[in-house]
Amino acid sequence: MNLQMERISSYAKTLGLSRIPEILDSIAEKAADDDISYTDFLEKVLEAESAAAKERSMTALLRFARLPFIKTLEGFDFSFQPSIDKKKVLELATLRFIHQGENIILLGPPGVGKTHLAVALGVQTAEACHRVYFTTISDMIMRLTKAFNENRLQERMRVYISAKVLIIDEIGYQPLNSEAAALFFKVICKRYEKGSIILTSNKGYGEWGEIFSGDSVIASAILDRLLHHSTTINIKGDSYRLKEKRKAGILKSLDERRC
Repeated sequence: MNLQMERISSYAKTLGLSRIPEILDSIAEKAADDDISYTDFLEKVLEAESAAAKERSMTALLRFARLPFIKTLEGFDFSFQPSIDKKKVLELATLRFIHQGENIILLGPPGVGKTHLAVALGVQTAEACHRVYFTTISDMIMRLTKAFNENRLQERMRVYISAKVLIIDEIGYQPLNSEAAALFFKVICKRYEKGSIILTSNKGYGEWGEIFSGDSVIASAILDRLLHHSTTINIKGDSYRLKEKRKAGILKSLDERRC
């Protein structure tokens, strides 16, 4: 029996079934105790191997994604941001937007949960075995500019094009010069109708000219492609980061001064 188990483990390793050698003894013992059928035993073994394969895939996808943290929609406090249509967000969580090549644009002031929602949808994407990649706009432009100067722009562009979903965070906090705007436009064009983008910004669409150093032409061209197939979620609410401080009365005097 021991030799047989060793041979099974050896076959499993040859086939790349790494989980089976780890759980074979325990499943075989339980199968003997419960007197289950051969097909039930095989199903349990394959179920365990399938779960392990999915876990390995998820780990690899999350490593590639470079998410700044792991957040879920279950952890999002919709009651604190009543301006958000929860049904619309849950519809996006079905990931139909990916198959339809649609974009998601999250607008609102700092701290209202834009990045949380973007990351949560990114996690959902990875769980569905799709590649997702997260970047801030400043980091993306820095890396693209460096690649351009080193004559390897196409190589770097592939990072932002290959993912099924590209998350671009913090658009609007700093203006982009003409060179940076051109690089950003190139990414948008390359992904247009080929892959989804989740984008967060603290600027309304009417202010996007300011982001691109007053160049309304390139701002319009970018918005034209982003909004062609898209869902916009405009969050109008208070900052989560300041919520606890307000409760503690730390910001009370400042709020009173504003009034």
